[in-house]
Amino acid sequence: MAIPTRRPGGRTNRAAGPGDDHARRTELILLGFAMAVTVAGWLLTDAGQGVALDGTILRYAAGLAALFLVAHLAVRRFAAEADPLILPCVALLNGLGLVLISGLDAAEATDARSHGMPAPTADAANQMIWTAIGVLLFAGVLALLRDHRVLARYSYTTGLAGLVLLLIPAVLPARFSEVNGGKSWIMFHGFSVQPGEFAKVALLVFVAAYLVANRELFTSSGTRFLGMTFPRPRDIGPLLVVAGLAVVVLVVEKNLGFSLLIFGTVLAMVYIATNRVSWLLIGLAVFAVGCVIAYQLFGHVRVRVQTWRDPFATYYDTGYQISQSLFGLGTGGLFGTGLGAGRPQIVPFAKTDFIIATIGEELGLIGLTVVVILFLVITFRGFKAALAVGDPFGKLLAAGLSFSIGWQVFVVVGGVTKLIPLTGITTPFMSYGGSSLLANYIMVALVIRISHQARTPARSE
Repeated sequence: MAIPTRRPGGRTNRAAGPGDDHARRTELILLGFAMAVTVAGWLLTDAGQGVALDGTILRYAAGLAALFLVAHLAVRRFAAEADPLILPCVALLNGLGLVLISGLDAAEATDARSHGMPAPTADAANQMIWTAIGVLLFAGVLALLRDHRVLARYSYTTGLAGLVLLLIPAVLPARFSEVNGGKSWIMFHGFSVQPGEFAKVALLVFVAAYLVANRELFTSSGTRFLGMTFPRPRDIGPLLVVAGLAVVVLVVEKNLGFSLLIFGTVLAMVYIATNRVSWLLIGLAVFAVGCVIAYQLFGHVRVRVQTWRDPFATYYDTGYQISQSLFGLGTGGLFGTGLGAGRPQIVPFAKTDFIIATIGEELGLIGLTVVVILFLVITFRGFKAALAVGDPFGKLLAAGLSFSIGWQVFVVVGGVTKLIPLTGITTPFMSYGGSSLLANYIMVALVIRISHQARTPARSE
């Protein structure tokens, strides 16, 4: 008979068993609710656009339900103790994203026909394919990575891989890497991918492992000045490389969003690892100085800031996109126009960078708040796993991944609502695009793996 064991902190745990059936039942029920909301969203979108019901909704719904059943079975088989709320939140966000993309497809087709032009290629089917690949990748990570601590052994390898992936677009000719003035793609014969999305995951693994291995260097070694400890340059070198890389991306690839995302996440991880406010202040000071220098040296940064300050002054040029976004959010008001009843398609890149504006117009402030709360739940539950897991690497990796998702949503919503300058990054799980979707499914799989480890009862000795 297994003897209950006690974890540090006085919590008694049963011996390891076949898994938390209650958690998995809860997860399955919530997944069913997510699918029901998604189907209702599709029906409301078609009704709002006056589209006759056909078998497309049933095919999409059945396919999506089958995919998340596979994801649920993968969690049940390979991470049975994992948090039951993360996957249903992801499923609901992914499903709502598909609903909005299919609605934008129909609206664009209607606009094209009214102008005597051929309808553009629909994107919902492609997003469904990317969702299938993402879910299978999610299941594959859970099946192959049985212990997240293995990643720490290959920290420098993942760091190098991240650097290579990030810099490839910078060295490629513009015809293979540039879209709308930004060099962040690899395009070849109709195939395109944003390697920076996968580089982000690799770099976070490296930063977590490096900070854990060198924590003492950040808290005790080095020179003290103004009450703060500054590590020696050779000790902080790898992190300086990551910071320098963010600058290179900003300058060469004109990818302001990725630079902000990486810098903010790494700074948060340094603070979590050291628990020193001094590092946070140093990072913010460096960021402020970097912003001033970037504004003075680079024209595209000045354009972003000037457009942010007064988008209506350049309404027919650089301010058109953000202006239309603000009009859409104002039109949506508190309750929204209703799914399929708005005109979010007039905002450029409504399916990608500005899908938040689509949500705000059709679902209103209440709907947008619900979406933000779903992201907050994912972030909070990831932090909860970070607090509960025993090993320092798992703590820092789960915290970094969770913060990255929450920080990205803040940057996106802040840009669309004109709280901060527009950065041009996508909303996780909702925006159209395969690279972002696949990378975020990898991140969620890693968080669920760590959550499983954190919630697994201690084994009897």
